[in-house]
Amino acid sequence: MIDLKQLRDAPEEFKAAAARRDAGLVPALDAILELDERRRQALKRVESLKAEQNKASTEVAQLKQSGADVSEFIGRLKVLSDTIRKLDQELRDVERQLRDRLLKIPNVPLAGVPEGDASANLELRTWGTPPVFAFAPKPHWELGETLGVLDLARGAKVAGSGFPVYTGMGARLVRGLINFMMDLHAEQHGYHEIWPPALVNEASALGTGQLPDLENNMYVTEDGLYLVPTAEVPVTNLHRDEILSADQMPLAYVAYSPCFRREAGAHGKDTRGIIRIHQFDKVELVRCCTPETSDDELELLLGHAETVLQLLDLPYRVVALATGDLGFASARTYDLEVFAPGVDAWLEVSSASVFTDFQARRANIRYRPASGGKLRFVHTLNASGLALPRTIIALLENHQQDDGTVRLPDVLMPYLGVDRLTPHA
Repeated sequence: MIDLKQLRDAPEEFKAAAARRDAGLVPALDAILELDERRRQALKRVESLKAEQNKASTEVAQLKQSGADVSEFIGRLKVLSDTIRKLDQELRDVERQLRDRLLKIPNVPLAGVPEGDASANLELRTWGTPPVFAFAPKPHWELGETLGVLDLARGAKVAGSGFPVYTGMGARLVRGLINFMMDLHAEQHGYHEIWPPALVNEASALGTGQLPDLENNMYVTEDGLYLVPTAEVPVTNLHRDEILSADQMPLAYVAYSPCFRREAGAHGKDTRGIIRIHQFDKVELVRCCTPETSDDELELLLGHAETVLQLLDLPYRVVALATGDLGFASARTYDLEVFAPGVDAWLEVSSASVFTDFQARRANIRYRPASGGKLRFVHTLNASGLALPRTIIALLENHQQDDGTVRLPDVLMPYLGVDRLTPHA
């Protein structure tokens, strides 16, 4: 949630910053300022009348003790009480409208974020070299079928399109990748392991910004629980409504979760294979820190995700997202895109984002500074470390050999017990 005080104190500066993301936000911010002024005036009026009511009540009590006639004062108190009750209701209505509007305003991009839509995304650097084959590289769905590791048809039969089945060494590859990433981040990068729920309540989804922005993309149960679209949601909300101390930070968590998303790409686009699917596995990195360190924390987080790709020997590039391509809660995002030669495309496998205090305001996560003083909101960050489907796509397509096998990176040997995938007999 945006800082309402910051908007109120410097409205033109704030609106200019928000307009870098979307010029259409300016009227919405003006409406918020108008509601905020109505709320402040209504609150002032209610407080004034309540003070008058308290004073009148004291006078009535004194008059009663002296035996005087208080009927006139009783009538005055009733009018005051009725007026206050009406104004209190109006105040609650204005506060509800204000909160509803605030929940729909995205985060403000940080300075230095490229301005524009996705076409303005900026490639910062690359790592590795896309392979050159002496044969026409196959896409992952053909390799998956030949190797007997991916069964899309039976997944569609069981649950519908977008719910793949990994079988045999494919299932083992999924399990091995999850264990490899969890071990790497916990043992070498210093993250604390979390195994979170796969369902969250409405307050949690509101806290990280999935609601109301992405409500149509989430699966919801009859009793109001949401299947997680990412482990970011339950892990960040571990500290909802808590007060942390400065010496606890940075907090660093790594979590695996299945992820569920209704949206799986436009019809006919990226729908073949496992590029865009409704259920997938992901290892997530979440960090909480003080505002002064969040820039450095983002670079650290990005580096941890990059390490996974380097150890898997997958060529990738780092892309700074432009203002119009940022996620709802993000103030700055770096995408890691891995090259997939079989589909001849760069595929996002991780987004490393800093949310400043946007999520912390929604989830009410604060900390007490080491020097004391007023409580402050933490800064939250996360990154995929990594998402499995496109990582598997890249592994199959980049490491395919002319004999039909797929070479596996050395780091996966302890988890799979083989150095390559071979065609299914």
